[in-house]
Amino acid sequence: MSNTTPWQTGGATGIGSMPGGDAREAAKTVTGTFDAFPYLAELPARGPGADMIGRTAGLLVEVYARVEPSGWRIGDRPGRDSKRARSWLGEDLDALEEFTQDYEGPVKVQAVGPWTLASTLELRNGQSALSDRGACRDLAASLAEGLRQHLDEVRRRIPGATPVLQLDEPGITAVLRGEVRTASGYRTHRAVDRQTVEATLRDVVGVHGDGPVVVHSCAPDVPFALLRRAGATAVSFDFALLTERDDEAIGEAVEAGTRLFAGVVPGTDGPLSDPAGSVMGVRTLWRRLGLHPGLLAEAVTITPSCGLAGASPEYARQALAHCVRAARSLADNPE
Repeated sequence: MSNTTPWQTGGATGIGSMPGGDAREAAKTVTGTFDAFPYLAELPARGPGADMIGRTAGLLVEVYARVEPSGWRIGDRPGRDSKRARSWLGEDLDALEEFTQDYEGPVKVQAVGPWTLASTLELRNGQSALSDRGACRDLAASLAEGLRQHLDEVRRRIPGATPVLQLDEPGITAVLRGEVRTASGYRTHRAVDRQTVEATLRDVVGVHGDGPVVVHSCAPDVPFALLRRAGATAVSFDFALLTERDDEAIGEAVEAGTRLFAGVVPGTDGPLSDPAGSVMGVRTLWRRLGLHPGLLAEAVTITPSCGLAGASPEYARQALAHCVRAARSLADNPE
């Protein structure tokens, strides 16, 4: 895990997905809003291959996937679906490169983590890759190599960038609890041992070397301690789903130097509170944990609660701008 992080005190960024299908417009919005922490926007409204699973499947090395009525399935050779995914990724990178000329600082890219990918991708027989431990290992190794190449491409296109890798793992808790359903829907796959989950995730996190890695989950019961042990520099989560059961793990994470990406701005259309109100819960959590207020802005980055693919374009722009204002409020008034 990196001992240094590139993000500024009182910072904000987005999760990944945006509404619409215009890569240049999305990149313009993201870079214009987050001038100190932009990210590579994802536009799933374009269709299969632009969705989070399809985009990550397009990154895999020597593993190919295609769209079936039931979802993404591993195949024997590259097909039009994986080619489309790579083409859209290239289009998004082109747009981000255009709007980050002479930029220096952190740039975040997102991909699905190994366990959510394994629980979602199907094997040739239609079963989840999670049902085959050998397939899980092969998938994680392919993902790691694909991410290595992807990060190299970002560095080449944006020479001043410090790449930040975000691994999306909304399914990791279900994997740990044995709650991932089989293809029939009548049973669930057996729980994967925590040490195995941690070790595999650590291997994928390690592909970024000393670079910062964020693990994101907008599902309940985020395994903060496991993610920290696996080497995550930061954990990204939906703040509204926290309970007091999470307090100890969060306190330990902060004291160990793990940054929190707190999702406090709703990801779908609705009224937005004033910026100070959006981070009131973060301040309350800090007091409850007995942490020093002066560490608050240094330890927390403000984000939407999850991706914005389901929001209207106008709300998405407002939500991102609101994150910046809320982060500024947190930095200016930590008490």
